[in-house]
Amino acid sequence: MPSPQQDDDFPWWLLIAASIGLFFLYRILTDDLHAQILGTLTKGARVTIFVTLVGFAMASVLGLLLALGSMSKFLVVRQITRFYVEIVRGIPMMVLLLYVAFVLAPAMVALRNYLGDALGLDPIRMRDFSLLWRAIIALMIGYSAFIAEVFRAGLQAVDPGQIEAANALGLSRWQRFRFIVFPQAIRMILPPLGNDFIAMIKDSSLVSVLGVLDVTQLGKVTAAGNFRYFETYNVVALVYLFMTVGLSLVLRRLEAHLRNKRG
Repeated sequence: MPSPQQDDDFPWWLLIAASIGLFFLYRILTDDLHAQILGTLTKGARVTIFVTLVGFAMASVLGLLLALGSMSKFLVVRQITRFYVEIVRGIPMMVLLLYVAFVLAPAMVALRNYLGDALGLDPIRMRDFSLLWRAIIALMIGYSAFIAEVFRAGLQAVDPGQIEAANALGLSRWQRFRFIVFPQAIRMILPPLGNDFIAMIKDSSLVSVLGVLDVTQLGKVTAAGNFRYFETYNVVALVYLFMTVGLSLVLRRLEAHLRNKRG
């Protein structure tokens, strides 16, 4: 007896989540304390969105380069790429964040001042390298390794026969990638790439350990000031859920569209 498809199930979970969200939205609209907390966290939401968008864009570019490097015909390039991906994937994001902020960033400043001294440029101080950008660089490095694997799997899933046909037509390596490989691979890459984007939204909360004024950090500061931890962290959770669940629903629609298009 065939089992029912999960995609055909009525989304009771969404109904329950929407009910809880509407309840807290009602509290925010009718309670001055909740409204004040939300107003404060809105400033942090802008920082969270900025960190996620910039970090993910940089990680995607680096991830694509790493994926291409892992498929290179040169052994040295493949081994260097594999070394980077495996090492970075094995480091917890919190550790990577602290390492970039307090080890890599000072090294980058020292290198810049060393080169700048030879070029006659004024030196910069550590405080000129903002904690916000240290956090973005850490997220870029961490997620680029995972995104590289997503790109690599998608690129290798393209039918080799189509690549051979492109070779027979005399297309260059760049033309094959641009017109044949990438347009087909992106259909398989987009869903897991979207999942990584949602994961980065959640992991962006880790930047609060550096004092970056994102949603989590402003939530901690607000709760420490008003001692209303229950109300404050309810609103913090609601803000993150609004961003992540909303994006998850969009991704599901996108996956269904791509699946129907392939079918």
